[in-house]
Amino acid sequence: MVRALRCRCTELTILVPDMAKSAATILCLGADRILMGPGGDLGPVDPQFQIGGRSLASAKEIVAAVDEAEARVTKSPDAYPLFSSLLADVNMLMVEQARSALARSEALVLEALLSNSRRDAERAKELATALKAPLIDDPDSHSAVISADAAAQFGLPAEKFDLQSREWEIIWQLWARYFTLGCWPNGQVAVYEGERASHVIAPPGYNAN
Repeated sequence: MVRALRCRCTELTILVPDMAKSAATILCLGADRILMGPGGDLGPVDPQFQIGGRSLASAKEIVAAVDEAEARVTKSPDAYPLFSSLLADVNMLMVEQARSALARSEALVLEALLSNSRRDAERAKELATALKAPLIDDPDSHSAVISADAAAQFGLPAEKFDLQSREWEIIWQLWARYFTLGCWPNGQVAVYEGERASHVIAPPGYNAN
């Protein structure tokens, strides 16, 4: 996606009024500028899987839970019924997909960094190495955050919005509208911005109120 965005512009600016998690963080890695709101943050590159309906669990959590269950059952076979019920919504295919997704995360970070033609391969690899711990290895949950200041310290082109500017006022009004429509946190509504109008896609019968 970030490569597709870069093909359509000479300078890619990503706006982060609130939170950018996982795939959104990957988009930021390919940007020329990352403009972040006062509460804006980047999050871990942490693939998510749907568990038991609508709930989500990270690939890291799935792998850790299965590994812990295997270790405990090996030590105490009588614990098998307990862990079998706790992990009833997780199958082996999902576990393998979670392991593959984790292995792929590091490559995705590097690919996103390399998508910016203003950044040479050596610099992209340096950034990927610096970001591996905060984005992939260290976070123990999907709610882990990286502030604008921290992102800039790691070498990303992150800046803070001028909160007194007209640009920030417009962006925050737009974000508040998305929130009201239900784009976040439930994610049932998608909004596509055109040059002249916004196109809203919602499930049948959905009511944002």
